[in-house]
Amino acid sequence: MIPFLDLKKINQPYETAFQEKLKMVLGNGWYILGKELETFEKAFAEYNQTKYCIGVGNGFDALVLIFKGYTELGKLQKGDEVIVPANTYIASILAIMQAELVPVLVEPKLETYNINPVLIQEKITLKTKAILAVHLYGQLSEMEKINEIANQNNLIVVEDAAQSHGAVTNSNNLKFQIPNATDVTLREVEENLGAVAFSFYPGKNLGCLGDGGAITTNDAALAKVLFSLRNYGSEVKYHNKYVGINSRLDELQASFLNLKLPNLNVDNENRRKIAKRYLSEIKNDKIILPFWDLSESHVFHLFVIRTENREALQQYLSQNNIQTVIHYPIPPHKQQAFVNWNNLSFPITEKIHNEVLSLPMSPVLTEKEVDFIIKVLNKY
Repeated sequence: MIPFLDLKKINQPYETAFQEKLKMVLGNGWYILGKELETFEKAFAEYNQTKYCIGVGNGFDALVLIFKGYTELGKLQKGDEVIVPANTYIASILAIMQAELVPVLVEPKLETYNINPVLIQEKITLKTKAILAVHLYGQLSEMEKINEIANQNNLIVVEDAAQSHGAVTNSNNLKFQIPNATDVTLREVEENLGAVAFSFYPGKNLGCLGDGGAITTNDAALAKVLFSLRNYGSEVKYHNKYVGINSRLDELQASFLNLKLPNLNVDNENRRKIAKRYLSEIKNDKIILPFWDLSESHVFHLFVIRTENREALQQYLSQNNIQTVIHYPIPPHKQQAFVNWNNLSFPITEKIHNEVLSLPMSPVLTEKEVDFIIKVLNKY
């Protein structure tokens, strides 16, 4: 069986180094908010060309903390509306609600699966205060257009980059990493004061061996609040300025991420090589391949195809020893948790959730495995 994602194989090259890091952390006797976290925060900020990185417990907390941080700064208040893609993973929406804000669902583009900027404008009301752009499956949203809309309407832009570590866009011969991955000048990048949430869940392009997350930003005021909010709202021990939470990227997971971060670009390039083969060699009228402009704006966290009879294709692939996963079978507005939304209609979102199927995609897939997957799909 070709696994959808072989985490054991992905992490095997680091096994000895992981064990050494474990011994080091144990020997230090310092497990929370120590030097390994400081090292990772500095390295990840530099990697993303941002001023600040705040390590937190997971990607969900990263989003919640960003919204809570803006609330503490007076830029958001309870009941404000946040525009979010209707087809995102439910965590994006739950984070908005956890921060006592109101999610407003907007359809994506069928080609890219990312939020449609044209439809954002239609959903803006006097209560709209922010846009949450989700870079789904590893492909950047149209941030230039989204930022333009935000600037015109005085909206905050938050990015959910849980699936897009290392995606970049090019402009004026300059390359920028997420989070400020928009077609702008260097001066404008420095002035971009948005915030971006990352997840280091084990299956991510940059994954640790448990839960982990981070926030990156150029906003000094926001960063200062976030450093406190993640630690019970405390700037000085036992002195609590805010009603915070406990969400800190621990020393052990930070140490593992410090080992893996230098290889992220190589791993992403390996994903793109596999994606190029899938896109050029899968030739089957029953299968719709994902859109990609061949730039580095896509890191292929997932390689998502569409087909009308998904169950039949998934069963066929399973019978041929190819494991696949559905991301995601039920759209957020049809979930039991959101019963008040169940009667809403988002036809593009529903079509996506009814048809998508994720093929095996990871930097450790072999050429022989890719050959076999393509061969099997072309015979379907």
